[in-house]
Amino acid sequence: MNLAAGPAAAGDIQEENATPMTVNTLTAEASRADSDIPDTRVPAVDASAEEKPRKAPAKKTAGKKTKTLELTLTVTGTADGEWRADLKQGTSFLARNLAVAAAAVSRAAKELHEDLSNPIDEVIEEARSQQAARVAALELELEAARRALADLDSAP
Repeated sequence: MNLAAGPAAAGDIQEENATPMTVNTLTAEASRADSDIPDTRVPAVDASAEEKPRKAPAKKTAGKKTKTLELTLTVTGTADGEWRADLKQGTSFLARNLAVAAAAVSRAAKELHEDLSNPIDEVIEEARSQQAARVAALELELEAARRALADLDSAP
């Protein structure tokens, strides 16, 4: 399409998305046949003849539609090794703030997918290490408290 810059002349089409037009060429040809003037115009083309035929939309199979059920399970763990779970359907909670064992979380993750179980097992192992260190510190504190109690018992 040639778009010339400058003022539009009378009769120029200004709209780029013009609706295709069908020209009745029979009348124009009949009037030329009566005249001795040679026709120098480009013959009109029916726009619908140039378009490719459209395919009929594919029919959908009359099979049974599968209903999708969406549940959201959120499992939250702490560094202390405590795990909680929430279950939602849409915006409604079906279960909220349930205590879940770390071993159950690990087993469930392994059943679902390895890409889920590896990071969860790393978090559980870190929590296990922290709890072991805490137990060791508490055992030392307990031993010190027992010695202090024994010293008090032996005093007259």
